[in-house]
Amino acid sequence: MILPPPPVSVGHGRKDLSADALLGLVRGGFAKIPDPRPAEPTIPLVDALMSAFAMFTLKDPSLLAFDERRNDANLKAIFGIGRIPCDTAMREILDAVDPESLRPVFGDVFRRLQRGKVLERFEFLGGYLLSLDGTGYFSSQNIHCDSCQVKEHKNGTVTYQHQMLAPVIVHPDLKEVIPLAPEPIQKQDGREKNDCERNAARRLLAKIRRQHPRLKLIVVEDGLASNAPHLRDLIEHDMHFILGVKPGDHEFLFRQVEAARREQRSPWRTRKEKGITSRVSWVWDVPLNESNQDLKVNFLEYEEFDAEGNRLKHFTWITDFPITFHNAWTLVRGGRARWHIENETFNTLKNQGYHFEHNYGHGQQNLSVVFAMLMMLAFLVDQTQQLCCPLFRAVLKKLGSKRSLWEKLRSHFYHFLFRSMRQLYQAILFDSCKEIPWPILDSS
Repeated sequence: MILPPPPVSVGHGRKDLSADALLGLVRGGFAKIPDPRPAEPTIPLVDALMSAFAMFTLKDPSLLAFDERRNDANLKAIFGIGRIPCDTAMREILDAVDPESLRPVFGDVFRRLQRGKVLERFEFLGGYLLSLDGTGYFSSQNIHCDSCQVKEHKNGTVTYQHQMLAPVIVHPDLKEVIPLAPEPIQKQDGREKNDCERNAARRLLAKIRRQHPRLKLIVVEDGLASNAPHLRDLIEHDMHFILGVKPGDHEFLFRQVEAARREQRSPWRTRKEKGITSRVSWVWDVPLNESNQDLKVNFLEYEEFDAEGNRLKHFTWITDFPITFHNAWTLVRGGRARWHIENETFNTLKNQGYHFEHNYGHGQQNLSVVFAMLMMLAFLVDQTQQLCCPLFRAVLKKLGSKRSLWEKLRSHFYHFLFRSMRQLYQAILFDSCKEIPWPILDSS
């Protein structure tokens, strides 16, 4: 049964940033990707990609669960899929796809956010905070491919892994994030050695700068990123930075800071609110380490104390921003916003119904990476709706959690026919399905 529209309407917001417009944008991006198969395919590549993207949009727990939808008219009406591949065919088709070919689709969504002036909400210190961090999404002691990271254990066993370096634009005052295309951390073609987060970061920064040549970025990362090669890469790509540092990893730097404090070259300020005293202090122009004394940074420290003087929180960073009495507190907020990649990104993907660490299929070439990137693309579309679509936000508020939203979405998708994603959201919001009468059965 195709549902009629509800009697009450919800504001559209920006039509070009609604779910249906974004699905059309993604499909258009997939249509531009060259098909690696030599012969005339029975199932077009765009249909295979859109089918996998639909699986992650609906948050199906497995490829087998999605395979039960193969004759689903909603997939064709809402996602524009012509021929839906079975699970085996989907794996075979997508295994040969170059993951890099998906990167422009992230850029398509991002540019639409720019044109819609949504990005303005994320402005911070004249640019945008870009949080980078790595995470794993596949681990097995049996299944592997040539690109897998290999971890050999002392007991003789081997673990095969796939990881990615995820970049997301964050803001201290916003729960939403804007993910950019991630960079796989995996063995590169022809290499025997494992890849590492540092090499992935070098590749990723160059790709981000090529795709967004004029975007003003402020990179925020943890202490592992505070090394000379990475800082020089950031400087080369004209990116500001606020990076965590720890005394155990940067002994020389902290000795220079202590020397500056003894010489009273460390300005500081305090604030007190609700019994908590906050203190920020800084030191200008200190060398990063003994081996790179030409690489000067500014050191920033933040502490919180309770009424008895016990220290509750303590953070330290390095930055290339000139620290002043006017911007010190703002820089602290920027540095602490790094945690949005943990709380609003990885936690959401792993614990709020995305099944991020489920093995949808590994393949022999690129399947695992392609699936991970498509899941991140679905997450980008979800975050865009959360930012821009009043209807999506109303449904999420009504149901109370994203897990509940995904469950309702799949249930309605399975039982009823819809013409658009907007109509499906409206059916959930206004409980339209509860008003459908039971069919009258002839008992004679």
